[in-house]
Formats: sequence, structure tokens, C-alpha cells
Amino acid sequence: MSRKDNCLDNAMAENIFGIMKSEFLYVEKFESVEDFVKVLEEYIEYYNNNRIKSRLKGRSPMQYRTLYLSC
Repeated sequence: MSRKDNCLDNAMAENIFGIMKSEFLYVEKFESVEDFVKVLEEYIEYYNNNRIKSRLKGRSPMQYRTLYLSC
């Protein structure tokens, strides 16, 4: 749980939601809630396993975690 009046506690989640909105939510049109859930699951899979981030030295989040845990 975040501390009262501390915006830094939610910074990571807010960053991910902002990226998701700009890359996924505002770009797509959904026919139904089920369609939205299916496409959202696909986007989360893409974000974690395939999306390259320069902050992670050109790796996806999953690749970076795997490398970090293997050291």
C-alpha cells in the first residue's frame, strides 16, 4: 500500500498505464469487453516479452529480469 501523499509510490504503475494507453488503448477500437480483454492480454504478453526498452540496454523486461537473476 502506498503512503499517504507520496506520488513516487505509484510512479512505476502510472508509467506503465500511460504507455499502455498511448500504444494500445487509444489506437484500437473494441467490439466487446471480451475483445478488449483478449487484445489486452496479447499486449501485456508483448510488453513483457518482446517490447525492447533502451533503459534496459536493448532488452525486453523479461530478458532483463532473466539476465539479472542469473548473475
